[in-house]
Amino acid sequence: MQFTGFPVAALDFFDDLEMDNTRSFWEAHKDVYVGSVKAPFESLAEALSPEFGVFKVFRPHRDVRFAKDKTPFKTHQGAFVRVCDATGWYVELSPRGVRTGAGFYDASGPRLAAFRAAIDHDRSGPQLEKLLRSLARKGFEVGGDRLKTSPRGYAADHPRIELLRHRSLVLGRSLGFEPVIHTPAVLEIIREDWRTLRPLVSWVAEHCEPRAGLEG
Repeated sequence: MQFTGFPVAALDFFDDLEMDNTRSFWEAHKDVYVGSVKAPFESLAEALSPEFGVFKVFRPHRDVRFAKDKTPFKTHQGAFVRVCDATGWYVELSPRGVRTGAGFYDASGPRLAAFRAAIDHDRSGPQLEKLLRSLARKGFEVGGDRLKTSPRGYAADHPRIELLRHRSLVLGRSLGFEPVIHTPAVLEIIREDWRTLRPLVSWVAEHCEPRAGLEG
C-alpha cells in the first residue's frame, strides 16, 4: 500500500488516548489505530526499508511490569531502523506531530567507554563536534541522557567535557503539525532527514564498538 501521509485522525487518536488511557477506550477505537496509525507506518516502512534497512514498528502496549505508571498504552507511535546495538534512525508520531531523529539510545559499560574514548581522541572527537555543529545549523537538536558531573577518568576542563557527559546521544527535528505531515510529501522529508543524519549514525557505528583502543 502506498504511503499517503499521517491522517489527522491519528493525531486525534493519541490526543484522546492521553486523556483516557484505558483498555476500554482502546478497544472502542482500535479500528482507528489500525487504519490511521498502524497502516501508514507499515506503508512508510515499505517505502524506506530498501534504502535504510529493516523497520521495527514498535508495539502500542507499554511494558508496565516494573513501572510506577501502569497506563497500558503508549501515547505515541514510533519506528526504528537498527544499524548496530541500540543505534539507528527513528520516526515518531504523537499528539505533538511528527519527529525524526537518529543516534544511540543506550550503551553497555564497554560500549560507553568506547564512545568516550572516541570523543577524547584528537581526531574522532573533533570530527564529532564538527558534525554536531553542522547538524545543529540544519535544525536538529542534540539530546540524550547525560551525567551532571564529569565521568570518571576525565577532567572537568576537558575541551569536550559536555560531550563526554553523554550516556546516549540522539539528534532530532520536529515537524510538528505542519500540513505536509498529512500528505505523501512527508515521506521525502523523513528520507532527507535520515540521509542528513547518516554521518552521525556512521560515526557511532564506527567508534562505539568496544575495542582495544584508537590509533593515533
